[in-house]
Amino acid sequence: MSTAGSPINGRKRSPEEVAEELRARIRTGHLRPGDRMPTQAKLADEFGVERGAVRLALRALQEEDLLTNVTKGSPAIVAETVPVALTPQEARPQSTMVALAPRISAAFAAPHVRIDALCLTSVSLTLALGEPLRQIHSGGIKPAKVEVRVLLPSRNIDLAFPTLVSDGGDTRPQRRWLTQRNAQGQVLSHNLFALRRSHGIDVRVTFRALPFTPPVKLYLLNGSEALLAYYMISRQQEEIDHESLEMYDTQGTQSMLFLFTHSGEGKRDTTFVEQSQLWFNAIWDTISSDLTLAG
Repeated sequence: MSTAGSPINGRKRSPEEVAEELRARIRTGHLRPGDRMPTQAKLADEFGVERGAVRLALRALQEEDLLTNVTKGSPAIVAETVPVALTPQEARPQSTMVALAPRISAAFAAPHVRIDALCLTSVSLTLALGEPLRQIHSGGIKPAKVEVRVLLPSRNIDLAFPTLVSDGGDTRPQRRWLTQRNAQGQVLSHNLFALRRSHGIDVRVTFRALPFTPPVKLYLLNGSEALLAYYMISRQQEEIDHESLEMYDTQGTQSMLFLFTHSGEGKRDTTFVEQSQLWFNAIWDTISSDLTLAG
């Protein structure tokens, strides 16, 4: 027989303890986005508390954006923006190539998908969008709206990397980067705007230019997750125009992504997600400029 409603040390559970138990069920995926919660009467019986304590717990989770529809008349619903539970493999730092795609796919489960990215090029983001786009085209998912904002370095700055080790005025590394930046951005835009024509999804894709070379890449998903990676710069030989050149460059797809979740383990993760979003918005609204993906 279940002991979920048993008193703790001879006392009933507090609203905070009820909230923590329900919060854990949501975080671990036992309760998924869109799921209907048990009725307040059932929760009160399970935890051995009055309905008032259950209502206080549910309201607390609603204030954390974990629940919606917290009323007396009907069961609450797990918010659609709650991140899908992570496996231990997904929770630990992994390369961008491995870690980004499943988090992007999870973000597309929401009816309104919001993705903000700050990066050197959009190649990793373009690759990561492949799976959710496939799911949309196969009829597995259909968000109502997809909004993507991307911050990329301006073509008018001298990049810190990629650059030649010996500064001889050779601009070939930057010209190659610019070609890649524009090509990847155009592919990303084309693939997303195709959803508007084929599925009637409201799609908005916007690029803006940074006045600096970003030392990190940052992805913000639905306001609930932040993925951060450092660009690890190394001295390497690369071939441009059939000539081997010694350069300072980075392998962006191999950068290790660290995941932070809103309402995750402890207040630190939540604060990091919130501050990262504020930082991105501030750059977008102030020092960034119009960007045209042209040659």
